[in-house]
Amino acid sequence: MKHLHLALAVLLLLLMAVLAGGAALRESIAVDEVAHIGAGVSYLQKLDMRLNEEHPPLAKILAALPLVLSGVHTDYSDFSWNFSLPLFNSFLGEWVWGNSVALKWNDPATTLLWARAPMLLLTLALGLYVYIFASQVGNNWGGLLCLAAFVTTPAFLVFGPLVLTDIAVTLFSLLTLWSFASLWRSPSRRATTTFGLCLGAALLSKFSAGLLLIVFLAYRLSLRWMPLSQQPTGKVELRQWRRQRGRYLWIGILLASLTVYVFYFLFTWHQPSDSLEILGHGPASLFLRRILMPPWIYLRGLGIFALSSPRATFILGHNYSRGVWFYFPVLFLLKSTLAFLLMLVFAPLVALFARTRLKSIPLIPSEMSFHWRALWVSLLVFTAACMLSPMTISIRHFTVPIVLLILLLAPVPRLLALLLENGWPAARLALVAYALLALASQAAMLRAYPHFFPFINSLSFGHPAHTLVNDSNLDWNQSLPEAAEFAQKRGLHHVLLDEYGFIEPTAYVPQAQFWNCQLPAPSDAGQWAIVSASMIEDGHNCLWLLNFPHVALAGGSMYAFRLPSVIPQVGDPSGPPPPEAQRNFGGFPGPDNRLIFLNCLRDPAQLQPTMDNARALFEAEMAKRNAQRGKH
Repeated sequence: MKHLHLALAVLLLLLMAVLAGGAALRESIAVDEVAHIGAGVSYLQKLDMRLNEEHPPLAKILAALPLVLSGVHTDYSDFSWNFSLPLFNSFLGEWVWGNSVALKWNDPATTLLWARAPMLLLTLALGLYVYIFASQVGNNWGGLLCLAAFVTTPAFLVFGPLVLTDIAVTLFSLLTLWSFASLWRSPSRRATTTFGLCLGAALLSKFSAGLLLIVFLAYRLSLRWMPLSQQPTGKVELRQWRRQRGRYLWIGILLASLTVYVFYFLFTWHQPSDSLEILGHGPASLFLRRILMPPWIYLRGLGIFALSSPRATFILGHNYSRGVWFYFPVLFLLKSTLAFLLMLVFAPLVALFARTRLKSIPLIPSEMSFHWRALWVSLLVFTAACMLSPMTISIRHFTVPIVLLILLLAPVPRLLALLLENGWPAARLALVAYALLALASQAAMLRAYPHFFPFINSLSFGHPAHTLVNDSNLDWNQSLPEAAEFAQKRGLHHVLLDEYGFIEPTAYVPQAQFWNCQLPAPSDAGQWAIVSASMIEDGHNCLWLLNFPHVALAGGSMYAFRLPSVIPQVGDPSGPPPPEAQRNFGGFPGPDNRLIFLNCLRDPAQLQPTMDNARALFEAEMAKRNAQRGKH
């Protein structure tokens, strides 16, 4: 029977590899991958982290490792590299550099294949640990149930293979939580070392991993308010018990801090320390600057992350100027399979029946009580943080709570088996129901393949996805190959393209001409225009296009529109929006920022004039605001 469980687990992981990997092979480079791939390559080749400081380096380095080993071509004499040394310049330069590395100097398909392979392996490793940990909390069937839910979760199928920080932080956060609970149950040097290294890896994956420190505090408070039976009852023994674990906890945190420091020290070794020139220029000062570079770069990146977190958002057809608390709950309901949602709904009912009928049997094995406490406490902390977050733009920022929710299903098969042994005949029906739900979830993903990005379940009640969600929940510029295929099949030598990203679109669609669907020209009449679904209602205001014949591409991530023989007038019910109703991709003010990036991609020498112009506009805006304040 043990071999059967392992065989089924391997089959489920293979299914995920085929679904996620197969979909990724058909996709173009996604928005953030442009910056991440180029930055990761430069970290390894130059030991210089000037690019993409707003995200820690671990995931980018893992993705870049096979590229560097295979001899990826780069040109460090390119203007975009030297331009990006000053902090604010790097926000613009990293996109030009990344575009050149991924799409200009190297073959795009090969580059993406090698960069995404480590990310897919990380995702499969996360699935493996979900199976292992769930089997320990429940039983082997509980492990399989959780693994089946994991491999058919759209968020993991979509973002698992992409060069992003989200899956890495989810994996290492889960390992940190598990090793933390193990440390609390049986403190030892080995347990502390494992915990410290896992925490260090989480902190090196994404800045939001800092929430783990809040989890540790919440966990300790929960043990005070709701003690577990394994804790000592005497005051003296309990105080010693807490102190011992607290001491090991701090040692682990110090080890994690040292891990982060060493990692940053190594990968900033050749990075100029001019940003710390306030410390001086003598030999001692240069030495001090080099020693202080790791915490300086980490804290600077953390500050950038915090400052850039507040974003406008879009959900259920409404634009909001900042994050809203219900964003992630609604998004989770829309972008999960109905079968998985039903599994979660029935789980508390199973637990309730088990508690009333199995009074002498603990719902969670006593040796797993510390780990179970860690799971639900961390779920509360991470979910609360997501709901309070000013950044509500993608389901990928909710992957830690999703994997914790999946693990809460682990006890269900064990409890149902115990209920069946204790004469509750409905338990057999419940076991069959869970098995069918697991199969139904797999069937839903097989039907959706390979278009997992725009997946929305039937809770949408027939509303098009672009009226409900936006950004990487719908289209993240990954569907350009399908746009190229559409143009080729139609024999089009010229196609208007309104993309959701910052790349040179002709790398994938040779026939493409940059287009803004809010600003059609009379000469566009009668042509085919391919528009990202994220641009129709949120990124841009182009609902007017839906009045004309259109074809959904990539499962609804993009749409191809046949423009009328005469473009309607601005302000007409079937025409483009007036200037006051127009919107820009990313919410940026002024002209279409994608044109600015495209100009720099085609001629990196334009980076400096572009940055100078941005500074001038910023200074003018600040002067205007100060003048207005002076009047009041």
